[in-house]
Amino acid sequence: MHDTAYEITTQPRPADYPAYLPVPERPVMLPSEIPPGVQMVTLPGGIRTLAYTQPPAPAAPVVPVSQPIPAWAKTTALLTPTIGGGIAAAGIGLSYAAPGLIAMSQALWSAVALIAAGVIAVPILLRTARGRATTHITQNITASGMFGRANGTINHR
Repeated sequence: MHDTAYEITTQPRPADYPAYLPVPERPVMLPSEIPPGVQMVTLPGGIRTLAYTQPPAPAAPVVPVSQPIPAWAKTTALLTPTIGGGIAAAGIGLSYAAPGLIAMSQALWSAVALIAAGVIAVPILLRTARGRATTHITQNITASGMFGRANGTINHR
């Protein structure tokens, strides 16, 4: 047996006495009195008793398993420098083209101003060139029925 100062025994119970209550004749140990390595356990028959317990064995360390790299990750990794290089080249190209783009934008604004002036000036010039002569046009149109053929005359004066 073990060399301890404690004796582990079960308490006898009367047949009609519930298993979850202590037997009144014998004193019950307080939880603070239970020595280390000993716990109160319930046996399959419903009897509660003190028993030595063993600490759980430490779990074996989990060895990480290497996962294959997905095809989309490889493709993305290969495309990243290409895309970055393309963006850098575009930035350099824009820096070289900036003076030409500025001149081109000024030319476009000049063209817009010319078109706007033409839209305003042409109707004014046409109105003044005609003078005061007005033309009267008279139309006489006749038709028979809703879908009949229409006939008409136009008179200029």
